[in-house]
Amino acid sequence: MIDLVAKRYVKALMLDNNTKSLSSVFNELKTIASAYSDDKFLLIISSTDVSVEKKVDLIISFLKKASNTTKNLVKLLGEKKRLDIIPTIVDILDSELAVLNNTYTGVIHTNVKLDNGEVAKLTKQFAAKFNVNLKLTQNVCDYDGIKVDIDGLGVEVGFSKERLRSQLIDHILKAV
Repeated sequence: MIDLVAKRYVKALMLDNNTKSLSSVFNELKTIASAYSDDKFLLIISSTDVSVEKKVDLIISFLKKASNTTKNLVKLLGEKKRLDIIPTIVDILDSELAVLNNTYTGVIHTNVKLDNGEVAKLTKQFAAKFNVNLKLTQNVCDYDGIKVDIDGLGVEVGFSKERLRSQLIDHILKAV
């Protein structure tokens, strides 16, 4: 439900702005959304004792120089009692900007640290394959193999030792 409401605000932002001003608004909203990880801030935003105007002023005060678009959006969200959807708006706006700019980010999951040359090679190959600008980061975890996730494109490519082992066993059992 929150996603549907947030998508309407993002759609309105995208209709009225060019890519440069949209990126600026996104960066401002991203700064604001970072405050939503603080429990004290969430208490203030959800409190009925604090007026909407003070909540809006608090949110806008996180920015040194907020654009009129951001100020108006925060005021509108305050009037509609929807200040809690700002992080969702940021997430949706981020994916929409990625589509507009043809720029995506992804994560390489593996249990060993790859050197920068290997990461750059994988980045170059995936960018060429999907014809996009791509930035891959590495996540060293307990995944027994290698997996590349590119969220905006909906791509997940992986190779797992366990999966290979189970497929090999199944193949041998079928042959017998």
